[in-house]
Amino acid sequence: MKIVLLSGCSGWRLWPLSNEARSKQFLQLLQNEDGDYESMIQRIYRQICEAGMGEDVYVVTGGAQVDAIRSQIGWKAGIIEEPSRRDTFPAVAMAAAFLAYEKCVSREETVLVLPVDTYVDNEYFEKLSCLDETLFQNTADILLMGTKPTYPSAKYGYILPGEKLPVSGNGAGCLKVLRYVEKPSEEEAGELLKRGALWNTGVFAFRLGFLTELLRKYTDAKDMQAFHADFEKLPMKSFDYEILENHVYMAAIPYAGKWKDLGTWNTLTEEMSEENIGSARQGESCVNTHVINELSIPVLVLGAKDMVVAASPDGILVSDKHKSSFIKPYVQEMNIRPMYEERRWGEYKVLDYNQYDDETKSLTKHLMIRAGKSISYQKHYHRDEIWTIVDGVGELLIDGHVRNVRRGDVAYIVKGQLHAMRAVSDLQFIEVQIGAELSEDDIERFEWEW
Repeated sequence: MKIVLLSGCSGWRLWPLSNEARSKQFLQLLQNEDGDYESMIQRIYRQICEAGMGEDVYVVTGGAQVDAIRSQIGWKAGIIEEPSRRDTFPAVAMAAAFLAYEKCVSREETVLVLPVDTYVDNEYFEKLSCLDETLFQNTADILLMGTKPTYPSAKYGYILPGEKLPVSGNGAGCLKVLRYVEKPSEEEAGELLKRGALWNTGVFAFRLGFLTELLRKYTDAKDMQAFHADFEKLPMKSFDYEILENHVYMAAIPYAGKWKDLGTWNTLTEEMSEENIGSARQGESCVNTHVINELSIPVLVLGAKDMVVAASPDGILVSDKHKSSFIKPYVQEMNIRPMYEERRWGEYKVLDYNQYDDETKSLTKHLMIRAGKSISYQKHYHRDEIWTIVDGVGELLIDGHVRNVRRGDVAYIVKGQLHAMRAVSDLQFIEVQIGAELSEDDIERFEWEW
């Protein structure tokens, strides 16, 4: 069985900690059994491995998230990179094409697709392990996993179950799916609940050959190069809308254990073990309030009830927990560049941005490179950079010449100069960019062996 994790969402509902470059699944706000903080993707991947299912795991994602994924879960899981972000149906199609054409996986192999932003316990993975066995009893083309709803919500998909199917083994209790409805109105959701509908947990399993056959409706591609060329032709829809709402031969396994979608502040804070993270303090009169502060300045909250306060280089949110689930359209209107990014070599945050009378701009960043890691050998065409080392020891490379640097050293890099940095110990430095155009796209990378 091949496991595919979908990691494409930006998670605007967890702004200001999440953004286009740093999606919600990378926020390290959950504590594991050892008390260490981990992210959603680290948690779900750890649980998969602990359940003995970690041998064939692939993550489907966009190029902007590859560094964060490698930084957080390492190199054992495979990465399937989408040419562009086009929702979950193209993402699942890309995974199927990769497994079929690139990895030459058998058409009879089970593919299990999971979201990365789900909060579950070990019972969830025990249930997942039986999907392969159940699918091969010819129960359906697509096998879902549903859980009992707690209230009528317009945020979830609904599985309307029919009779039990003759399934043996751990899949006993498998139900025929009469109808699937994605994100109905609350009124319709209420009617579905009266008819015994289940919430879709975001899990679906199928044989690889089923989906590659289905893809012939959209593309004639028979290899990855041709599939990449046709990728933009795929409908920009979720798998739920494009396939589940229209397919008839489906079944579902009920799941009664812990399951929660951590897509909003009100659901995420319910699973956070501490009310304050970072430089934050609450008065005794605060009730059911969480403060998450990634800034170096302190945050003090008094008299708050059912509130979330989150501060990062991207901005500050002060919201009622319930109302926080409606922030997405407001954040999208802001149209600001991400101020924090996690990369495979470390991380950076933007400290300051200015534009002057002559239209010259300056951008100041704080970068941290982990020991043994390096940023790529690169050059820029529209900006100069000034690097000031503030902590650690590193090797600075400029136009083929390497020199050691440490706290207090300064390097001036003019546009067109090739440059890179490798950290001998954890290295921190301040970068000031100066130029008429300051863009993350103003970069050309070259090979260099340290």
